[in-house]
Amino acid sequence: MTVDLARTAGAALAVTLGLTLSACGGVPTNRMLESVHQPVIQRNSYVFDVSTLPDGGLSISEQRRLTGWFEAMDVRYGDKISIDDPASSAATRQAVDGIAARFGMLVGNTAPVTAGAISAGSARIVINRTVAQVPGCPDWSSGSDFNPHNATSSGYGCAVNTNMAAMVADKEHLVRGASGNGSTVVMSSTKAIDSFREAKPTGEGGLKQSETGEGSK
Repeated sequence: MTVDLARTAGAALAVTLGLTLSACGGVPTNRMLESVHQPVIQRNSYVFDVSTLPDGGLSISEQRRLTGWFEAMDVRYGDKISIDDPASSAATRQAVDGIAARFGMLVGNTAPVTAGAISAGSARIVINRTVAQVPGCPDWSSGSDFNPHNATSSGYGCAVNTNMAAMVADKEHLVRGASGNGSTVVMSSTKAIDSFREAKPTGEGGLKQSETGEGSK
């Protein structure tokens, strides 16, 4: 029986190198400075049906139910509250506005389409909430220093993008940014400076003279 020692040694070396590379993890391939781990936005809609009065509005018990739901949902900045009222009652809208105002929230004018029909004598309160997360982070798949492509690490961008997704209060701003009037922001920021500049000097009127009575001897 003849054994090819060279072929056997080559096969053993290939197996050894393969096991070594596989133990070190994957090889990074992203050669750009743009992270492959980006925030993913997910929109969720939560609904709550309330019974309305015959002439519109909400009874005290229904107002308490809606307040309890807002507390349970922990409504906060970034949430979008709206009303789907088939009767379009101004009294119902006013009642919901008052409850939302206690939580520092405003009620939108347009409600999104939700599943299920609204029963007669009811109105639907909708909360749209957007959450952001960075899937696949942390990523330690490329755990070796073997980097033939001079690429960024597999976890590149995980820390920055995850913190950004957590810190931005309104997750919609990650998609389209915040809209506003720049002139209003400038006027607000300079209001304190203008007040300081326009204030009269404290010593402009001179020193005040005060009379003191003769003290007791």
